[in-house]
Amino acid sequence: MYFLLIGLVVLALKFLEFGPAATLSWWIVLLPFALAAAWWTWADASGYTKQQAINKMDKRKQDRLEKQRAVLGLGPKKKK
Repeated sequence: MYFLLIGLVVLALKFLEFGPAATLSWWIVLLPFALAAAWWTWADASGYTKQQAINKMDKRKQDRLEKQRAVLGLGPKKKK
């Protein structure tokens, strides 16, 4: 995601011919987009994206269970 944002900023600067980005080669301007595509390809092929989604779902499930236990009074004992 960061590569995509960097690419969009550099592309806008190149298009508007602002600052040092105006003199950059188009290869350098388009490089962050290629890196973003490579990252997404690797993340999908290695299962990284799927694992992150599973972790997020497990965290939400655990939070929901803890909230329900607290409502029912089954949570950890409070020290007096």
